[in-house]
Amino acid sequence: MKSGFVNIFGRPNAGKSTLLNALIGEKMAIVSPKVQTTRHRIKAFLNKPGEYQVIFSDTPGIIDPKYKLHERMMNSVKTALEDADIALLIVDANENLDEADVIFQSLRLRVPCIVVLNKIDEAANGKIALAEAFFAGKSYCKQLVKISALQKVHLNKLLDAIIALLPEGSPFYSEEDLSDMPTKFFVAEMIREKIYELFGDEIPYHTAVMVNEYKEKESLVKIQADIIVNRETQKAIIIGDKGKMIREIGTTARRDIEAFIQQKVFLELFVKVRPKWRDNDLQLKEYGYK
Repeated sequence: MKSGFVNIFGRPNAGKSTLLNALIGEKMAIVSPKVQTTRHRIKAFLNKPGEYQVIFSDTPGIIDPKYKLHERMMNSVKTALEDADIALLIVDANENLDEADVIFQSLRLRVPCIVVLNKIDEAANGKIALAEAFFAGKSYCKQLVKISALQKVHLNKLLDAIIALLPEGSPFYSEEDLSDMPTKFFVAEMIREKIYELFGDEIPYHTAVMVNEYKEKESLVKIQADIIVNRETQKAIIIGDKGKMIREIGTTARRDIEAFIQQKVFLELFVKVRPKWRDNDLQLKEYGYK
């Protein structure tokens, strides 16, 4: 039996969350073309009873913190560095390889590292060979695997490489579980994902979601959540003309939540203004950024 922590690191938008979802076969992490979508360390378990338990961790993209929120995000990266048995260093085949290398070197990992060259389906001529040659000489690169997380290309090859390096040991978590996060966390994330989908560049980064009520009744699950914003103008944008936008958030999020929990959902959303919440320790803790 093998088991261990396989933690995913990389720049924003390298495809970490898409890779996690593809490996697990379930939507565990929200995805968006916008950078800094992932704010938490999200653990997800891949179990093959009697053979292995892989505890994957998606981590926020590595950035220079500008707010206390960013500092909390980078702290979750730090904890993932400390307990990794294997590191997946994911890099977009089309991005600046030198910039990715600077980040990977700065992690100072002392565990086996697999460089995951992602988005090979979008790579221009010669880019893949160039990246392979570039990383081949790096001391941290134990192995390089080329994939497309979105198209699910070569994921079995990546998984074989992970299992080969995984230490022997008993499972850390129940083999029935997919994650150590509560359902309320995933509900909040699904609502937040819709804000990333429906609004421009500024609004999502000023927004948090807090689930206040999650009650299972006979025929449905009743959920009440607050969407937190910085300013009154942002509240007006989230609500939209005659409530159009908040209804759309609710309708699209409810569909995803129902698919996730396999139950009918009644979802009630409110918008609340909390100025400078991204720099407020108490509010960050209240919204789950510990």
